[in-house]
Amino acid sequence: MTRLLLALAFAACVALPASADSGSHSDNKALAELKDAARADELPPVPEPEGAAVNQRYWVVVKAASRAERTAIATAGLAIEEENPDRVAGTAHIKTIEKLQALGYEIMFQESLVRWAKDFPSQDKAYHNYDRMKTALDALAKSNPKLISLFSIGKGWQGRDIWAVRFNTTESGTKPSQKPGAFIVGDHHAREHLSVEMPLKIAEYLAAHKDDVAVRRLLETRDIYIVPMLNPDGAEYDIATGQYKWHRKNMRVNSDQELGVDLNRNCDFIFGGEGSSGDTYSDTYHGPSAFSEPETQALKAFLDARPNIRTLNSFHSYAGLVMYPWGGKDGAVDDGEDLKAFQTMAAAMARMAGLRPEQSNEMYIATGDCADWAYAAHRIFAFTTELNGGSFYPGAAEIEKEAPGEIRAALYMIEYSDDPHRAAAGGFTAAR
Repeated sequence: MTRLLLALAFAACVALPASADSGSHSDNKALAELKDAARADELPPVPEPEGAAVNQRYWVVVKAASRAERTAIATAGLAIEEENPDRVAGTAHIKTIEKLQALGYEIMFQESLVRWAKDFPSQDKAYHNYDRMKTALDALAKSNPKLISLFSIGKGWQGRDIWAVRFNTTESGTKPSQKPGAFIVGDHHAREHLSVEMPLKIAEYLAAHKDDVAVRRLLETRDIYIVPMLNPDGAEYDIATGQYKWHRKNMRVNSDQELGVDLNRNCDFIFGGEGSSGDTYSDTYHGPSAFSEPETQALKAFLDARPNIRTLNSFHSYAGLVMYPWGGKDGAVDDGEDLKAFQTMAAAMARMAGLRPEQSNEMYIATGDCADWAYAAHRIFAFTTELNGGSFYPGAAEIEKEAPGEIRAALYMIEYSDDPHRAAAGGFTAAR
């Protein structure tokens, strides 16, 4: 019964920000009653890493009616996860909440995330932790030695390897290729476990369908890299004791003992600007300098070394969008041909996956973003896919629900990795 009550409390908390009256007395009372009923034998809190500060993070609903207000709220340190016409919701440290109040923003609702810890339900066993992910990648490589190779692009703070699986019929491992390249990456943010599953599903599909005519053409003419888990230490921390932690960042223990850096605010594109926070306790803390983190250093070195990569898709959850640059500054991409290609490809990928296309800055400005940096530094046509699901922990059924559309979108992106401008000129043709 306790687990059921905790699950109901969690569901109520997630639903509140999208409701018509999130901050109402009746909603808060009902939530409190569910939590009080479960609290007597509630699971113990997850211990913090040695030397790290105590978790003081909350789910917060803040009144906001414009992009400028949303950007200011994000810059103050709230990790915005949900947007409504008159409010935003997301995770924030108690100090961020105090900062928002001092700035005059109305806090419509807040509740401690520590109280929302719960066991993985049995149906979530379909999700891959670090070891199961590595086992799945090993199996793919072992079963397809002439097509698939596996290597580490670097390590996280705690020493876990960041694994990349490569599909190439003529080159293996880290050997350079002249074929047009495509890169797919998941789990910048630890709690977004669904963003690990989609890259894995794409890899498994490519291996299973390697003899299909259309897939074989792609495999013979493209250099495809897939990194399912960029933030392995954070992902493991989020689930390590069988309790969800709502952890977003990596596992750096900062000098003041606050935990983590937001890897998707740590890239060198207007680093430290709007939509990221300089406060170490914030979920959007950008880090002490651009590419300060071993995970983003590995990502940078990987892309710097592979000029053949022309397309990139970074998976996140759970806004239901396919986004393209710019996210870190106002205005559209200056190059008209590039912009048309971005818009065409985002619209097509969104349609295939059941999502909405959008320029990244439409919701709010967010600097230090991976896709912005990849396009600015290497002219990679970089997309950010925000999966559906409605929460960070949507259950295993969401994997099979999302996968077919994301596989179609991946094949489309891989197809146009030779020349993304072709996408704007016509339909989905065979690889060339």
